[in-house]
Amino acid sequence: MRQTARIISTYTADISGVCSALFELGGMTVIHDASGCNSTYTTHDEPRWYDLDSMIYISALTETEAILGDDNRLIGDIVNTAGELSPRFIAICGSPVAMMIGTDFKAIAKVIGEKTGIPTFGLSTNGMHSYLTGASCALETVVKYFCHGDVARSKDLSVNIIGATPLDFSINGSVESIKWWLAESGFRLVSCMAMGSDLDRISLAGSAHVNLVVSYSGLATAKMLQKQFGTPYVAGVPFGIGFADILAHVLRRAAKSGKSSVPCAERKSGSDGGLTVVGESIFAGSLARAIEVESGRSVRVLCPLETTEELTAEGDVLIPNEDDVARQFALAGSVIADPLYKPICPDDVSFYSLPHEAFSGRCYREQIPNLINRKLKLEETI
Repeated sequence: MRQTARIISTYTADISGVCSALFELGGMTVIHDASGCNSTYTTHDEPRWYDLDSMIYISALTETEAILGDDNRLIGDIVNTAGELSPRFIAICGSPVAMMIGTDFKAIAKVIGEKTGIPTFGLSTNGMHSYLTGASCALETVVKYFCHGDVARSKDLSVNIIGATPLDFSINGSVESIKWWLAESGFRLVSCMAMGSDLDRISLAGSAHVNLVVSYSGLATAKMLQKQFGTPYVAGVPFGIGFADILAHVLRRAAKSGKSSVPCAERKSGSDGGLTVVGESIFAGSLARAIEVESGRSVRVLCPLETTEELTAEGDVLIPNEDDVARQFALAGSVIADPLYKPICPDDVSFYSLPHEAFSGRCYREQIPNLINRKLKLEETI
């Protein structure tokens, strides 16, 4: 029962991560699940739903089809719909029910691709992992299918942003601020995966001199581009003024040397009784580094999501379960986290709210601050 959350919320699932990453790319995404389950994504996980058009559908899997393993209607519906809408690609992702009945998404995708002539891929999501896993798989697959292998390196200093979705950055202008900061730092943006760039822009990703990875969901894609094109990556989000300057310098250095770097993890982790930040590893690590640069105070990062050792500093702690969260909160002096963590924060520990769309959905969306390349207001926090 250690994986049971009695008090706090849970993070957005991998299914929504796929949909979020593919939302703006002109493809058709089909969730293989029972009718009505699409509303979980559209209501809580997708702030762009009412402002941008996207072809995201539910298969309306029935109990009989699940019992019999009948995929014929699924295939037929997708083929017919694709014929009417002419999407750039078709993505089929799974659900817990599809996992339980052993749906072969790769085989289904192959059949649909042959019938439609449209690039089709199956993504074996199952709702048991976080949005980071789903978005990572989706971005990696898109780059594999559509990124031109013969593209030449651009003459001017250029960059891709990889791993940007509203689940981590909401729609409060943060991604636009990252793009502006890159331009001010002397970089031309090739593509942003996947907010504000279409498939044609992403197909040119191999021409960039360096890749900026802004969440764990972009790391696998960055490593793929590094292997295919030799493009180095830098992991970090330009929070604060000081760390934004450091990150810009590291990007220029990586573009010149060809060596990847993870500046968000190049810091001293805080100790018991100190300031703690909770969140996705690159996001939280970057905020911790920004606080360290501006105040001189070390910050401990607690990561409740998938990550790698590469993205964490020594002393950071993984907190996959609610019991782990409560135990670490009891050791902290103050905590920066999503408001839905507050109920398990001890009364004698100061709590500072930093909403995360992937954790509390739309509940606190209007309160999410844009901290990109801006002086952090640390007086009350430290």
